[in-house]
Amino acid sequence: MIKESFKKIIDFAIDRELEAVDFYKELQELVKFQSQKNMLLELQHMEEGHVTTLENILKEKIENIQLKDEIKDLKISDYLVEKEPSNNMNYQDILIIAMKREENSTKLYKDLAEKVSDEQIKKVLIRLSQEEAAHKLRFEKLYDEVILKEN
Repeated sequence: MIKESFKKIIDFAIDRELEAVDFYKELQELVKFQSQKNMLLELQHMEEGHVTTLENILKEKIENIQLKDEIKDLKISDYLVEKEPSNNMNYQDILIIAMKREENSTKLYKDLAEKVSDEQIKKVLIRLSQEEAAHKLRFEKLYDEVILKEN
């Protein structure tokens, strides 16, 4: 039963990453400038890499899943208003969209982990939350280095 639940969780996470791949593909069609298309293509490739990571986790035994060290949270996205995709997005808008998506995914997996009683499944969900938190941190660092330093 645990193995079946583990597979369902990872499959769910893979589906979410594939949705993100499609999301960034669609945004590439929406934006006007090549630099924005390039950034969104990079985000698409990053999400495709997450799919590979999840597929590799699926190949592991659930008992072998290791938690990461605590992921730093700059909390930048906590103070930003969510942006809607549009054809006049700028670099800052794209980063905000990416941060908010990762923030929501982190919260989803944390919330799910709090609701399960099985410790192994909880560990998998916490690990997925950590993966998403690491992605969010990457965007927050970019935002800090590029957007906040300019202001």
